[in-house]
Amino acid sequence: MATAQAPSAGITAEERKVIFASSLGTVFEWYDFYLYGSLAAIIAKQFFAGTDPNTAFIFALLAFAAGFLVRPFGAIVFGRLGDMVGRKYTFLVTIMLMGVSTFVVGLLPNYASIGIAAPIILISLRILQGLALGGEYGGAATYVAEHAPDGKRGAFTAWIQTTATLGLFLSLMVILATRTAIGEEAFADWGWRIPFLVSVFLLAISVWIRLSMNESPAFQRMKDEGKISKAPLSEAFGQWKNLKLVILALVGLTAGQAVVWYTGQFYALFFLTQTLKVDGPTANILIAAALLIGTPFFIVFGSLSDRIGRKNIIMAGCIIASLTYFPIFKALTHYANPALEAAQISAPVIVTADPSECQFQFNPTGTKKFTSSCDIAKAKLAAASVNYKNEAAQPGTTASIKVGDKVLESYSAAGLSKEDATAKDKEFTDALKEMIKGAGYPAKADSAQINKPMVLLLLVLLVLYVTMVYGPIAAMLVEMFPTRIRYTSMSLPYHIGNGWFGGLLPTTAFALVAYKGDIYYGLWYPIIIAMATAVIGILFVAETKDNDVHAH
Repeated sequence: MATAQAPSAGITAEERKVIFASSLGTVFEWYDFYLYGSLAAIIAKQFFAGTDPNTAFIFALLAFAAGFLVRPFGAIVFGRLGDMVGRKYTFLVTIMLMGVSTFVVGLLPNYASIGIAAPIILISLRILQGLALGGEYGGAATYVAEHAPDGKRGAFTAWIQTTATLGLFLSLMVILATRTAIGEEAFADWGWRIPFLVSVFLLAISVWIRLSMNESPAFQRMKDEGKISKAPLSEAFGQWKNLKLVILALVGLTAGQAVVWYTGQFYALFFLTQTLKVDGPTANILIAAALLIGTPFFIVFGSLSDRIGRKNIIMAGCIIASLTYFPIFKALTHYANPALEAAQISAPVIVTADPSECQFQFNPTGTKKFTSSCDIAKAKLAAASVNYKNEAAQPGTTASIKVGDKVLESYSAAGLSKEDATAKDKEFTDALKEMIKGAGYPAKADSAQINKPMVLLLLVLLVLYVTMVYGPIAAMLVEMFPTRIRYTSMSLPYHIGNGWFGGLLPTTAFALVAYKGDIYYGLWYPIIIAMATAVIGILFVAETKDNDVHAH
């Protein structure tokens, strides 16, 4: 690619409009994401109530995972469309598809009204949203970058990266306002639909603004010259010189960026609420405050990448995060739940089991059942945030849990009826709770003992890592590929990295914790991927800040 020209001064009204319109669509994307997550418990009762607990759990997981898993397919479909028809019109299609799908969730009859069709339609809508997301981000990044003056692409595209915070706050405000206005009982019954229905106004504004926008100048010039790719998929993935860049973008950039991003925002929240047992409102406020403080640094690092390079900042973020995750998360335990930290030291736990009975409990779709006495014992301890050591037993031995001088025998759920399995589970869970409570393990974090300023400081640090890897990534991905196949080429590695590597982080981390018996062991997943990305990126990925994005 040719070398860029000197940076342009100032920012025009058209450029501001481009940034605003593109970012608004991405805010909409995050509004929907947080909306579904925040209301998941209510949605589950509305749409999965008529099925047995196992089937309901499978549907709930599928509905959540569907949006992640289909994003790369959306990237292929809409990336191809964007490279053949144009950025502007593809942009309009994705925002319409996403917006209508979100709005229809608010109108969808529940299980009591239409039976099994309700969860099936809900999952279908989530799939449509995921496909739209696959085209939305690549379109936003490409459109903004191709409008940006040379020397300011990092600063311009960084605005898109800030929109997660805006989407979070918008969803929380709409939910809070609705709950306050109509009351909890009415909200759980029918009021939960209002935030989904309100989304149609954001959709209307986004479409109205985007209709008034011009096509990207880089694409328009290429179209005028008759150089549009007639087969962007085969050109992007069928020619080694381009496919090599796609692979490097995935393993040398987006995989590491994704796990750092998910660890800093989503896994940190999961760790606070599920592992450290901090109450939901406190954890949400702390995460939201950290995001609010950290969000301006997306612009800081995006702008800095225009001067010192994208690659240096992204690689530094991956390396620093990898080296500091263990001490940061151990410090979170120390400041958020000191009683848990003390119990882990004073009351070690041992699981004695037949190793052949113990599976790696990786279960992203919820379709696999773990019924052995070993799996049940380990899953319960992991859920209770109890560290334990593994001790091998003779083949056929029923697994047992030893806390101090007390021993609790586990059980196998294989062959048990639904009623017997439920009763046995309750009996075992209650007995385990009593035993670990007696050893000093807290059922939840004591709010009076939470050192909120220190927890917030640690969370802000995690968000700063996110801004380092995520702030410059959009500009770098756009600059890696020629205009004729840019939308297709950059969208796929981004969505495989974020949809699969990032989206599977909580499930994989839990499986690692249950496997090893260490609440911090799940951190090896983001650490290994981020370090691998740093090594591959440093060795094989070229700096892009001076590339000419108008090159065909």
